[in-house]
Amino acid sequence: MQFICSVTGERYPINIPRHCSNSGYLLDLEFEAKFDLEKIKQRKPNLWRYKEALPIANENAIISFQEGFTPLLEIEFDGHKALIKQEQLFSTGSYKDRGATVLMSLIKELGIENVIQDSSGNAGCSIAAYAAKAGINCRIYLPADTSEAKIAQMLMYGAEIERVPGSREDTAIAALKAADTTFYASHCYNPFFYQGTKTFAYEVVEQLGWKVPDAVVVPAGNGTLLIGCYIGFNDLLKAGIINRLPKIIAVQASNCSPLFQAFQESHGQYKEVSTQPTLAEGISIAAPVRGNQLLRMVKETNGTFYSVSEDEIKNALFYCGKMGYYIEPTSAATIAGLRKYLADQPNELVVSLFSGHGLKSTDKILKLIR
Repeated sequence: MQFICSVTGERYPINIPRHCSNSGYLLDLEFEAKFDLEKIKQRKPNLWRYKEALPIANENAIISFQEGFTPLLEIEFDGHKALIKQEQLFSTGSYKDRGATVLMSLIKELGIENVIQDSSGNAGCSIAAYAAKAGINCRIYLPADTSEAKIAQMLMYGAEIERVPGSREDTAIAALKAADTTFYASHCYNPFFYQGTKTFAYEVVEQLGWKVPDAVVVPAGNGTLLIGCYIGFNDLLKAGIINRLPKIIAVQASNCSPLFQAFQESHGQYKEVSTQPTLAEGISIAAPVRGNQLLRMVKETNGTFYSVSEDEIKNALFYCGKMGYYIEPTSAATIAGLRKYLADQPNELVVSLFSGHGLKSTDKILKLIR
């Protein structure tokens, strides 16, 4: 198991902290996932049931809230049925706990005592919670306009908060500067985070009786779940458990859609575009650090991108609320994209998710209601 430079192919040991290669490029992880289906079936219903497929050698270092194996519910949207993973039910209220449990377990295994992270909210909540459980000091860099509910959550976990004026990209720059002296527990740079989010794919396939859906509809900001799905389904394909990859359908807000625009124009590389504020703060990423990887992964699965307007996000938010599901606006953006995809492909077996709980954005939801 090694880090590998995504451009040069240079390899590095995982026990020496780093967030990029010597050449300054992103790191991926070279790791072979293994599956023992009989053992998996006998274990507790959490994501660590797949421990042979997760890159943590020391079980005593695992930092866990028994997270994972969220319900997969059949829900009807506009007369079309889809399967929705209830990822808003995680301990901190979003699917980001999948990545945090694996990344913070690595940090515990390495004996690191201080971490920083940058986030638009949910990833910061997850890292802060797992750092608290591990007894690790944590400082989170946030855009100044981050939801107060999410900030309160991080503060309750004991995290130190750094509000950064400007854009989400300004926040990332501030964190990168701090990463010169403190371990960067990044959900974008550190590939161990994706080794956690890939368990979404494992659970979907197991919950379908070890079968693969036709498509998965996921959010695409920094792409932590999208990359996880790509890795996870490929792990299962290489192991011979499934015989094809599902299409990855990625959703962006129209007000911040660099990847959608690049995909529509058949560009293999995205460029930063002009953006406007969006209700979907969690995917409001004008310059995703792994954006070109995301474009490639969607293309390789014969998937596509959708963009959704602010009205479509708001409509999806209230549509779900009327069915009894209280989700945050970023989650509603994914559902807005799902509704479009179901209208285009009504006969497919499609899986999507509620990515975050509405309680994380109550202040913003109240403004919409009023």
